[in-house]
Amino acid sequence: MRAVNLVPQDQRRRTPSDGGRGAHIALGVLGVLLAMVVGYVLTSNTVTERQNETEAARVEADRLEAKAAQKGNFADFASIAQTRMQSVAGVAASRFDWERFMRELARVIPADSWLQSADASTTGDSAAPATAGAAPAAPSAAPATGSPSANLVGCTPSQSDAARLMVRLRQLHRVEDVELGSSTKEEDSTGAAGIESCGGGYKFDLTLKFSPATPASEAPRGETRVPASLGGGS
Repeated sequence: MRAVNLVPQDQRRRTPSDGGRGAHIALGVLGVLLAMVVGYVLTSNTVTERQNETEAARVEADRLEAKAAQKGNFADFASIAQTRMQSVAGVAASRFDWERFMRELARVIPADSWLQSADASTTGDSAAPATAGAAPAAPSAAPATGSPSANLVGCTPSQSDAARLMVRLRQLHRVEDVELGSSTKEEDSTGAAGIESCGGGYKFDLTLKFSPATPASEAPRGETRVPASLGGGS
């Protein structure tokens, strides 16, 4: 016998239909979309962060390049300064105190004696005195390798005065040797005057050789410092 439902149609309990499956599918699609949005946002944030890091790295690289350029300029300046200091030190090392030599020479030359010419050089090429009207020698590009020297030509009243002058010259500062080139008596020329003529005296030609290295002490023997009369401090 077939059962008959006597409950009115509008009051009957509704049973679930296949429409619930569609809701689950919709929720799944929404979840997937949400995951995609979250992934996109995270990816976009990562890309933005990487771009910011790249820009910061570029700015830091520019700063370091500018700093390196400044240090490069300083290194060039330091190199130039070092080169100039070496040049000045070289010039100072090869310097000879000719002023002191002339002061000492003025004190040891005998009375009634005088110089007609004086040549000096730090390279040792002053053996030949300068001749009036002669063209000066061209400067050499080679570094100075000889010892300082000086050539003196002058007049003395007698041969003994020339010998006395040689003995005194050997006592001068840095003088190692005094060589006599000649010492001859000149004829007394009538009307000759001035330093060009010895007036019947003796004409000497001397060459002085100096030590190439500066002595440990600049003070004269028996002194603690160079006196003012020889160019030292007061």
